[in-house]
Amino acid sequence: MELKQLKYFTTIVEEGNISAAAKKLHISQPPLSLQLKLLEEELGVKLVVRGARRCTLTDAGRIFYNRAVNISSLSDSAMSELSDFKEGRKGTLRLGMVSTAGTTLLSERIYEFHRAFPDIRFELYEGNTYELIEMLESGVIEAAIVRTPFSSEDLDCIYLEREPMVAVGSERFLSGFTDDSIELEMLGDMPIILYRRFEAIILSACAEQGYLPHVLSKTDDARTSMMWAKAGLGVAILPKSAVIPSEDLMEMPIDAPMLYTQTAAITRKNTFLSWAARSFLDVFRGDVPEI
Repeated sequence: MELKQLKYFTTIVEEGNISAAAKKLHISQPPLSLQLKLLEEELGVKLVVRGARRCTLTDAGRIFYNRAVNISSLSDSAMSELSDFKEGRKGTLRLGMVSTAGTTLLSERIYEFHRAFPDIRFELYEGNTYELIEMLESGVIEAAIVRTPFSSEDLDCIYLEREPMVAVGSERFLSGFTDDSIELEMLGDMPIILYRRFEAIILSACAEQGYLPHVLSKTDDARTSMMWAKAGLGVAILPKSAVIPSEDLMEMPIDAPMLYTQTAAITRKNTFLSWAARSFLDVFRGDVPEI
């Protein structure tokens, strides 16, 4: 199997048929059809069903397409990184990041990293913690910024300090609290905007206090939770560093040890890391080089 065959296959899928793919690849249809046939024979499975106007992926084709895209992306990144060195730059950092780490990382560590190494380019991949771990394992990215809880087996991890979850809402919901923090049960019957990533630990913590929260909505992104809270629909529960400051919102730390989380930079154990990735991990760890 060659990278060229993977490129041909992904182009056929993305263009929808062999004719359009051949035009995009600047080759004729017969050799492209032959390459697809040879690929299927080598794999021992049928990847596409050719229709009158479109090619349809088989179940095996869908699985192989996802892998082919990852392999092609990794190859392109490697070529780009080598090109960077050839042209005198310092490399490309292929970094995954969860949305709940964006505020802290962009305002602090990524700024420090870019200040110290202005010639390093970024290829950023966004997803939840589990999606980023899968990208890491498949080699699409070299490092990822994720948030606990997750299984750290086979991973090298650099953790930031533990931080509490906070209740984020308008004055309508939170203006009555005067202490520096609130107990989880104080949210009582308030409509809760639940970030699905932390649903299990939040519900478990509530159960320990002997009540079930009134869940108004569940979201897949911290920014969406913030948007709903800003609209005055309820109170979002989020890691402190995931909160984007807003004059329209109040935030109160929740006094619940179960809800403390940590941001972590992760890489695969026993794997080669580029100079750019190693430099970023040093900065994440707090070793900021002098300019």
